[in-house]
Amino acid sequence: MDQIEHKYIDVRGLKLHLAEIGNGSSVVVFLHGFPEIWYSWRHQMIAAANAGFRAIAPDFRGYGLSQQPLEPEKASFKDLLEDLLVILDFFSIPKVFIVGKDFGFRPAYQFALLHPERVSGVVTLGVPYIPSPVSLFGDLPEGFYILRWQKPGRAEADFGRFDVKTVIRNVYILFSGSELPIAAEDQEIMDLVVPSSPLPTWFTEEDLAVYASLYEKSGFCTPLQVPYRTLQEELSLADARVQVPALLIMGGKDFALKFSGREDYIRSGKVKDYVPDLEITFLPEGTHFVQEQFPDQVNQLVLTFLKKHAS
Repeated sequence: MDQIEHKYIDVRGLKLHLAEIGNGSSVVVFLHGFPEIWYSWRHQMIAAANAGFRAIAPDFRGYGLSQQPLEPEKASFKDLLEDLLVILDFFSIPKVFIVGKDFGFRPAYQFALLHPERVSGVVTLGVPYIPSPVSLFGDLPEGFYILRWQKPGRAEADFGRFDVKTVIRNVYILFSGSELPIAAEDQEIMDLVVPSSPLPTWFTEEDLAVYASLYEKSGFCTPLQVPYRTLQEELSLADARVQVPALLIMGGKDFALKFSGREDYIRSGKVKDYVPDLEITFLPEGTHFVQEQFPDQVNQLVLTFLKKHAS
């Protein structure tokens, strides 16, 4: 961990934080999800650097050590795409691999659609390519965590009953399960976790302390806006098919497989209608945090893909 360097660069009026390691000519950019942060990629970054790649993991705007936008309620997925382009241009990086986790799949794939000449390949964990976000969760009950968190003020009030460390602890416990987090009408999402519930065995108190310190700095304002309150945001594209090589890594016990039609969409190969050059790998015991739970296995899969497609 000590080898990872931390930098701040000015990106479209904001000071964004980047973690970086390695000096290879092939570059990998890691895009986190929620409640994650650059630190979520610690195992993959070190492995990539040891394999001869240069690894960069930004904190998205409003997350962790990156500066808050002046109007967080207006932040969007489009901002993440524009920020990524500025980061690559700042470092004069002509072409990259992009690895995205959770909602990070969207800027990963959308960047590849908008700038295919800048992308060597895409890896996503936990979420396949989904061409349109419209009505993704329309058939799920009102107590589903995403629907709850889309409502301005609802999550803020729920989270506000606890300190930041407890919120992160609860989300990690919830999202490490194989069932969809759905609250009853008289419950909030944080109430789904029994206070005595242990952390996942692969997630230490030290890890939790790092996450808590970063979210204590950033708060949850922007993280609730992007992704949850901008999920319906559309990207206008003439062709929504991905033309670069791709890899999808899914945990077999990932709760996201319970989203309506999600598992069939992946296992049937329907996803390949939109991503023709796609490899799919399931880690049977993996949960939604598969890159932290089984870092060695994920590292091997990612590095094999990178080496196969590195120019």
